[in-house]
Amino acid sequence: MKRRKMLLLSSSITKMNSNYLMYAQTEITEFLKKSHVIKVLFIPYALMDYDLYADKVRPTFNQFGFELESIHRHKNAERALVEADAIYIGGGNTFLLLKKLHDMHLIKPIRNLVLIHGIPFLGSSAGTNVATVNICTTNDMPIVHPPSLDALNLIPFNINPHYVEIRKGVCHTGETRDERIQQYLQLPRTPPVVGLREGAILKVEANSITILGVNGARVFRAKSRPFDFSPGDDVSFLMEPSDFTLSQHRSYS
Repeated sequence: MKRRKMLLLSSSITKMNSNYLMYAQTEITEFLKKSHVIKVLFIPYALMDYDLYADKVRPTFNQFGFELESIHRHKNAERALVEADAIYIGGGNTFLLLKKLHDMHLIKPIRNLVLIHGIPFLGSSAGTNVATVNICTTNDMPIVHPPSLDALNLIPFNINPHYVEIRKGVCHTGETRDERIQQYLQLPRTPPVVGLREGAILKVEANSITILGVNGARVFRAKSRPFDFSPGDDVSFLMEPSDFTLSQHRSYS
């Protein structure tokens, strides 16, 4: 666990910068260069057209100064993982992504590489979802059925990427995102949930977590009010949630 190095993005684009991953160029570049990464292995399983997806992602990483290869172009996926300097899992449909990871028997190899061998891990949207305990807090439709909702479990909490609050004046009569997360937390033994706003990034180093990017996050825990955090805040308590008192942080009204 001491070798864990992760960068978890809510999304690949923001309203402020619609170019793929460009809003996070500084964070991604610094993160990968710190580990002397040359080649990034891309996992495109969250979308159906792997070639098209890889061709979209590659120019961005090339512009950042890194090579990028897609795992689907390797005959031996597990060997490709072992030979990679870093792993990037992109967004799309979380159920589709998790099912493919299970079908390819890649859950354990990825987990071992990140937690034991310290391979840097990047995730965006669905790629961030599968880095967590399970995918129960995804926004995606279950268009396929993975054998389990359990995910890579690289961190001991869940994330809701693309987290948004319902704005005043917007006609919405269904449950809000907050209400749906609270419904999940009513189940026994559920982990905390981080509502990751668009443009927000979680940087994980061993057991330390910092919010980066251009937006913040909202932390939900069972039997507790949600609390908001901003870029620059230390949220390492999420690694040991039972030992943390949220009363020292600001809640939302």
